[in-house]
Amino acid sequence: MVNKIQAVKGMNDILPEQSAVWQYVERQLSEIAESYGYQEIRCPILEKTQLFKRSVGDVTDIVEKEMYTFEDRNGDNLTLRPEGTAGCVRAGIEHGLLHNQQQRVWYLGPFFRHERPQKGRYRQFYQFGAEAFGMAGPELDAELILMTARMWKKLGIFKHLTLQLNSLGSEETRKVYREKLVEYFSAHLDELDEDSQRRLKANPLRILDSKNPAMQSLLLNAPKILDVLDEESARHFEQLCAILDEAGIKSVVNPRLVRGLDYYTHTVFEWCMEGEQGAQNTVCAGGRFDNLVEQMGGKPTPACGFALGLERLISLLTQYKLLPQVLQNPDIYLVMVGEDTEKAGMLLAEQLRNALPGLRLVINGGGGSFKSQFKKADKSGATLALVLGNEELLAQKIAVKYLREDKPQETIPISDLVQLWGQVSTTDN
Repeated sequence: MVNKIQAVKGMNDILPEQSAVWQYVERQLSEIAESYGYQEIRCPILEKTQLFKRSVGDVTDIVEKEMYTFEDRNGDNLTLRPEGTAGCVRAGIEHGLLHNQQQRVWYLGPFFRHERPQKGRYRQFYQFGAEAFGMAGPELDAELILMTARMWKKLGIFKHLTLQLNSLGSEETRKVYREKLVEYFSAHLDELDEDSQRRLKANPLRILDSKNPAMQSLLLNAPKILDVLDEESARHFEQLCAILDEAGIKSVVNPRLVRGLDYYTHTVFEWCMEGEQGAQNTVCAGGRFDNLVEQMGGKPTPACGFALGLERLISLLTQYKLLPQVLQNPDIYLVMVGEDTEKAGMLLAEQLRNALPGLRLVINGGGGSFKSQFKKADKSGATLALVLGNEELLAQKIAVKYLREDKPQETIPISDLVQLWGQVSTTDN
């Protein structure tokens, strides 16, 4: 017996009955992004490994532990994309979209990280994200946060999420803050776990992001970056908070919010779920990355963006029963029994699709008795079953059976089908 091949661990199938929900959520997100002037960008799933090492940072979990990296047949070192911002920046530089320009883009697709699969977190996962380039003021940060708030309101989960904010300041701010962190954590070296000890010299800000329960008291008393912000960074953050307050968006300042990627500057933010702890509670995260374009070889370009995990978002919508009844059932199921009916039925189905754009019509495949075909028609969820037999074909008529209403079966001229469906669909709506 041949062994069955199963999916790679942490890489899940999205089955037909689930895909309608995914399409619904993706449509809500993309329509809101486009209402703010954002346009879709589609970047390759595979990029050169150096792209992520240079942008994300060498001393990050993503680069050190999680990337799917391999050498192809040409000897090029390639990586399945673990996040979306680096690819957007690379594409913007390569195609001349960023210098002295303003660009707003959104993206959607699969990403890959080799980490322990758990609730809401997979090795192949899907993200929706948005990036904006060429605008330095806090108004852009606010726009992205307000856009995500509008998404939560549209999906019905706004009241279940909390906005957390912090500022990482300028490069000079972080240099000063880095020294204070190194001094503080060096005095408590024996309380740091192995990862944090390793990061102490390479990237001490990442220690603040640790979810190790044994270190939480130590982290709570660590120096706060807001206390050392330079004047410009402090003003930027204050203006952002003022805009959000005026717009009615409540936020919580979290001085330990640093994000897991090296390219962030100034504003960082997260939308977090109620009742969840640690790494499991973040639905959407983002912030400014004003130095990344120059770091990647482009001209200095201010930028800001966010990404949200679709698995976690859909799980949250399911938990609160906020997903509408999204169906992809056919409108009509065509039953055909008798010689020549299959050919005639196929042509009739095409005529109906031509006359009624958007009609979901399924024809029976593989033959079978009237009884077995009716069972398939009912199981399909269709509104109507059309029955084409030899007698109907000769008379150029067709039998109509109402599958979701208590109405008698009727036989009508084939030429009246378009008019009939117009009446049925109007009644349904």
